[in-house]
Amino acid sequence: MLEYRAEGLCRNANHLSKEELYHCINTGEILQSTALAYDTERRLRFELCGQRGYMPHEECLDFPQGESIKDIAVLTRVGRPTCFVITGTITDENGEEAYLLSRAAAQRLCRQQYLDTLESGSVIPCTVTHIENFGAFCDIGCGISALLPIDCLSVSRISSPNDRVQVGQQLLCAIKNRDVQGRIVLTLRELLGTWSENAACFAAGETVVGIVRSVEEYGVFIEIAPNLAGLAEADPSLHPGQAVSVYIKNILPDKMKIKLVVVNKNLSQPLRFEPHYFVTRGRIKKWTYSTPQSRKQIETIFG
Repeated sequence: MLEYRAEGLCRNANHLSKEELYHCINTGEILQSTALAYDTERRLRFELCGQRGYMPHEECLDFPQGESIKDIAVLTRVGRPTCFVITGTITDENGEEAYLLSRAAAQRLCRQQYLDTLESGSVIPCTVTHIENFGAFCDIGCGISALLPIDCLSVSRISSPNDRVQVGQQLLCAIKNRDVQGRIVLTLRELLGTWSENAACFAAGETVVGIVRSVEEYGVFIEIAPNLAGLAEADPSLHPGQAVSVYIKNILPDKMKIKLVVVNKNLSQPLRFEPHYFVTRGRIKKWTYSTPQSRKQIETIFG
């Protein structure tokens, strides 16, 4: 089976010889190159091994039948790595041989041979492409987009997806489900460990860095790992997103609680925890975050 990667990670056509490019026509290998222009003929234009490549407007995106592709969805590809298969060659208006390219064909192959074979709970690589208040959109292969909702980024609550991920970041995610239109929805939190797995990385008596996530009248919730937060005494001078250092006073598995004491609230540099994966491959069927003794049970069952 061909390997289907996010745009930016596919084999670069600019590094191939003319013979290799012709070989790719026969094999259907998915390549990429940077789109140099969107011309007046409504084509994306590329340069491959000294020859031009053209991607007609209708070949720039695999859209459902009957729907039209908006120009903005195409012209925003200019200056960005764009994947495609080379479907053949043509003689252009200058009388020169040029490659005919199709991103839509690459996306159809990606869906049919890769994405459609996956089940809920399957772990896949993806790349963050843009961020909205409600979640992060990720390229799951050949420019096909999937939503990673904000509440699926971690067990610890965050105010914005920017608190957890950034554009261009490569992630591992699990397939949460498919929406009513058949589009894949992603989740990250099930890969970032249970309460017990995360708590085992810390010990009472340690002082560690943390990020303030919520300031309440009864205390301050401070994240010390993406799927683990503890509670410190109330302090109205703290604010969400603030980096602090904290002393771990106690770890209580039966209550799923970690008691913290703020040591330094004047850390000058912003902080973002990189994902630490406890699952990196295969398929998750059921994930239980909570400890067996805890009254509060947090779990995910993948259908």
